[in-house]
Amino acid sequence: MEANVVACAARYIPILRRCSGGGTVLQGPNCLNYSLILPIAPGESLTGITITNQFVMQRNARALSRALSTPVEVLGHSDLTIKGRKFSGNAQRRKKNYFLFHGTFLLGFDLELITEVLRQPEVQPEYRGQRTHEDFVMNLDISAKEIKESLAQEWDATGALRAAPPERMTRLIQEKYARDEWNYKF
Repeated sequence: MEANVVACAARYIPILRRCSGGGTVLQGPNCLNYSLILPIAPGESLTGITITNQFVMQRNARALSRALSTPVEVLGHSDLTIKGRKFSGNAQRRKKNYFLFHGTFLLGFDLELITEVLRQPEVQPEYRGQRTHEDFVMNLDISAKEIKESLAQEWDATGALRAAPPERMTRLIQEKYARDEWNYKF
């Protein structure tokens, strides 16, 4: 486990597992999270993990490059970077007819806290070069509002979001996502 359980407990940081998998992440103030849910049509090119990563990450990189007026690269499988430093990690969950793609943008996040509560990952992308968390990740100098506007423009996200059914969400949390059997299954 990459989370330092003792350090997390001392800071009252819960350890929660994502349904999408991927490496360990730390969430907190000044993290901007997004979720993208898209259909998978039969015979469509987005039927595979790699091609979906490329499709989504290239669009997100284009949106952020425009907003930041600086080149943003996709490195590793699904990291957004500037000059080799990561500011956004992303993951996906696939079902038969749709996929969830989600990620985080660091905006003034406490980078020292990452070092305190997360160990160095055993599996690292080559571009990381064994750098420490503090040397590997960075915060963006942009507002959450600007990122939201840029992503909304790139994805033509203009419609209203349909509310998720609260009863189903509550049931899933109680029966699965709030349970240690789920969160500590590695």
